[in-house]
Amino acid sequence: MSVPKLNEKEVATLLADHSDWSSARDGAAIQRKLQFADFSEAWGFMARVALLAEKHDHHPEWFNVYNRVEITLTTHDADPDNGGALSQRDADMAEAIDALL
Repeated sequence: MSVPKLNEKEVATLLADHSDWSSARDGAAIQRKLQFADFSEAWGFMARVALLAEKHDHHPEWFNVYNRVEITLTTHDADPDNGGALSQRDADMAEAIDALL
């Protein structure tokens, strides 16, 4: 199932509305890096994001070391031949993640 990609204006709005996120993968993704007090706090945040991901049926790529979490959002179905692109799913997920913080 193909998902519509965001156009350049929509990507610019996404990044303006979520200034803690940055463009990644040559504009095909957005990324946010977070630091917490300790591993337990980082893991708790990831658990809350996991519940959101299930609810939104849109799952992040992420990396965790101790108190650091890096989240990457892209929609693989938006451009499957090139590994993904940004879609409204990513904008909605970024908004939901930001609301947790």
